[in-house]
Amino acid sequence: MSVFTPLEHHELEDFLAPYGLGRLVDFQGIAEGTENSNFFVSLEQGEFVLTLVERGAQDELPFFIQLLDVLHDAGLAVPFALRTREGQALRRLADKPALLQPRLPGRHVHAPNAHQCAELGDWLARLHLATCDAPLERPSDRGLAWMLEQGPSLALGLPEEHLPLLRGALTELHDQAGRLRSLPRANLHADLFRDNALFEGSHLTGVIDFYNACSGPMLYDLAISVNDWCSDADGHLDPARTEALLGAYSARRRFHPAEAELWPTMLRVACLRFWLSRLIAAEENRGRDVLIKDPDEFRRLLARRQQVDSALPFAL
Repeated sequence: MSVFTPLEHHELEDFLAPYGLGRLVDFQGIAEGTENSNFFVSLEQGEFVLTLVERGAQDELPFFIQLLDVLHDAGLAVPFALRTREGQALRRLADKPALLQPRLPGRHVHAPNAHQCAELGDWLARLHLATCDAPLERPSDRGLAWMLEQGPSLALGLPEEHLPLLRGALTELHDQAGRLRSLPRANLHADLFRDNALFEGSHLTGVIDFYNACSGPMLYDLAISVNDWCSDADGHLDPARTEALLGAYSARRRFHPAEAELWPTMLRVACLRFWLSRLIAAEENRGRDVLIKDPDEFRRLLARRQQVDSALPFAL
């Protein structure tokens, strides 16, 4: 189970009292987390999620709280931070920064259909439109510069046959970094995989886990999601799902010509980011009872993205 910091009933009860949400009925750890400790919490007045932040600079947490407030005010279903009676959103529990948020309805989908992909694309466009005029600035701690820095050192631990793919991706990123950074910007979720979205049937009921959120090129957010939501078992982009996601997105926000030109590159950059970060996570958590996602998934996806048949809708 991916709970890095276990909690006792009595300490959680003391922590929750200032919210005025009634008696603690039950709580349980959430196994899917890979970076933070998360718990489902049942109180007399409803269902909630408690997050203990295990990774990242603590002084950046006000950014996440403010961003979620902005998105909540824009009508997006997100887990905004609840306040105590005294107005506190960010507190400490077990010597870790702690946030209490509403538990959103719905379940993860493991095999999304075209309609669900369209819902996801529409949601991403709404996120970007809500923040593109005045993004809350936060550079990604796993952005382009991080990839260029980490890639060469991680290459030392890779099999020889994987090195040409990594070197080619790093060369392309180095050559295109300036153009990628100049693309239209907004706030990004930057980790919108299937396990961070909730559905009731084909209706998207919420998006969770904003702890990789940042400011940056909107196209990067889209590439991350398309790589996960629209890939088939062999790593190829499924045409129906890809067109549904991109079409729903573009119905709200028209693409810029430079985005169309750099779309294949950005799909490869998004693969590179998660190949590298998963290699690091696998090494750091080796031998621990923690969910470790397969780095090779994104190596294989990166290999598939050497040929990209998908195009942004207005360029078709």
